[in-house]
Amino acid sequence: MPPVDVAESDIRDLPFRMIRTLDDQGKARGEWTSSMSPEDLRRALRAMMLNRAFDARIFALQRQGKTSFFMKTTGEEALSVSPSIVLRADDMCFPTYRHVGWLLARDYPIVQLVNQIFSNAADPLKGRQLPILYSAKAYGFYSLSGNVGSRIGHAVGWAMAAAYSNTDQVAIGYVGEGTTAEGDFHEALTFASVYRAPVLLCVNNNQWAISSFAGVAGAQETTFAAKAIGYGLPGLRVDGNDVLAVSAAVEWAADRARAGKGATLIEFFTYRAEGHSTSDDPTKYRPKDEAAEWPLGDPIDRLKTYLIAEGHWDDALHTALAEDLKQLVRAEVKKAEAAGTLGQSKPSVKEMFECVFKEPDWRHIEQRRELGI
Repeated sequence: MPPVDVAESDIRDLPFRMIRTLDDQGKARGEWTSSMSPEDLRRALRAMMLNRAFDARIFALQRQGKTSFFMKTTGEEALSVSPSIVLRADDMCFPTYRHVGWLLARDYPIVQLVNQIFSNAADPLKGRQLPILYSAKAYGFYSLSGNVGSRIGHAVGWAMAAAYSNTDQVAIGYVGEGTTAEGDFHEALTFASVYRAPVLLCVNNNQWAISSFAGVAGAQETTFAAKAIGYGLPGLRVDGNDVLAVSAAVEWAADRARAGKGATLIEFFTYRAEGHSTSDDPTKYRPKDEAAEWPLGDPIDRLKTYLIAEGHWDDALHTALAEDLKQLVRAEVKKAEAAGTLGQSKPSVKEMFECVFKEPDWRHIEQRRELGI
């Protein structure tokens, strides 16, 4: 684990190694250490378990026709939860659609997430976003977009603005490995490098885009972390199913950014255990047992094993917490269902005229008059 002020040219081996803290027996080893306390690690475990309970419940509701669309995070929970805990409240996350764990780790109201998914009358985004495209500025969570590549450039821009304002805030932006084949990714790296933006640029390499193997985006030629070298940026390749390794890498890159040393590209090596979305059937393009055979294990199980071995957790507590979280999600879903599921209720039609222009022009005024609103 090099000092944060190390020259990029001195660590060009790191993109070709795998940063791990937890070994296969759940022991913490190596130089990459996290400052997360046992309390923080238990908080991370709870948030990941809540994420999984939330996913299971909403997935079932989608199959019941109560919402139109959903995407699970299974196996990737550490990539949002761990950074959410170790970064500051005034830092900003520019997420993709598998980062609801960031909000859950910061105690965002679950009922509001469900209201947004249902697009009901209580939807905090007033029906302006597709299901799961959350937005929560007060929680350091930038508005999602279905065009996921666009947000990594926004992360760089926000970080540049923070630097120009003489703050020590940092941004963290995410893309999937498939998006690295798009121009947005390379434009973001160029700006991050040239302007020394205090930003963490993260590639969630979960092996599959919508239905395309990571090799289509160049995974068989080199690592995604190695793309940093061409831009003069540090590149880290991290075991994405290891909460301690994820937090150590994020802390290192954030400390480097706050010290004025610029951006870091981080490849989180992980696996998408479920389909891309509720519209996807992964058995059409990958072996049915592939998820079970993933060699880096499950992030929840690995953290649980570590905490038990260190005397900070036990099986009884784990079982009880899993049941409590399941019931919590059910209760919050019921609150949202009371406001209405998809099609049962929706935001007022007048909301389509709000937040469009600072001053409405005559066409907006006339259209509202015709609708009687």
